[in-house]
Amino acid sequence: MTTTLAAVSANFTRDLEQNYTLITTLTERARAAGVHFLVLPEAAIGGYLSSLGNHGDTVRTTKKSLPPAIRLDGPEIARVQQIIGDLTVAIGFCELADDGETRYNSAAILDGTQVYGTYRKVHQPLGESMSYSAGSRYGVFDTPVGRVGLQICYDKAFPEAARLMALDGAQIIASLSAWPAARTATAQNLQDDRWTYRFNLFDTARALDNQVFWVSSNQSGTFGSLRYVGNAKIVDPGGNILATTLLDSGMAVAEVDLDATFRTTRAGMFHLRDRRPDVYGPLTAPTAFHEAGWKAPAHA
Repeated sequence: MTTTLAAVSANFTRDLEQNYTLITTLTERARAAGVHFLVLPEAAIGGYLSSLGNHGDTVRTTKKSLPPAIRLDGPEIARVQQIIGDLTVAIGFCELADDGETRYNSAAILDGTQVYGTYRKVHQPLGESMSYSAGSRYGVFDTPVGRVGLQICYDKAFPEAARLMALDGAQIIASLSAWPAARTATAQNLQDDRWTYRFNLFDTARALDNQVFWVSSNQSGTFGSLRYVGNAKIVDPGGNILATTLLDSGMAVAEVDLDATFRTTRAGMFHLRDRRPDVYGPLTAPTAFHEAGWKAPAHA
């Protein structure tokens, strides 16, 4: 039995109607291609922050440029569900917590009738914590396309995140991003940019590390001061890129056989089976335990 996976590279803005129109177009394309699981980017509802770092958007400085904060049971998610129908979709958005104030950079996996799982971004880069609170857990969810884990953007730089989900039985990990090019010394050809290189390397490494299917979406084009690198892709458990958009907006689509691929890939070296947790103790030690070793030596 085969499953068709799709990862999107597209530009989503503050204009919710633009977002819904784009989701409709992408859903129609996915249906025409026989897609079962469609992964949209981080912040596909309402767009991402317009800048990062010390001059980034923050709750403290402005509310004009912040993504709209929405509730899981709000009209925005309901509108998306109405659009996608029976297609299983992962989508990113700014989630408003029950207290009416706390905001999370979140993702959900859903179809027209059910939300199968949600995730709040754990790892925050370049001052993102000034705009969002951090999540504190990773989950794996049973869906019509198999067991799926969710992560967002910078999470892919941390092997522990994907490994936790693989150990929880994830067959597919959906990695939703708004990953920009480098802010300094940006390459003239963004495909050669060092941040593009890292984005692509993390995708292939995490798929191979855990021998899972990796579905990586990303924003494309520009928003505020950010230039996104696209490169949505499908990676198989051997680290092979099956389809990619490169820098362009579009949809990377691949038809895969989950069970047959796992049998073949894991027949010899099965990374999850061959782990040695008994020697990994320092990985869970408090951060302070390691800080002395991280500090650069003082110059005379």
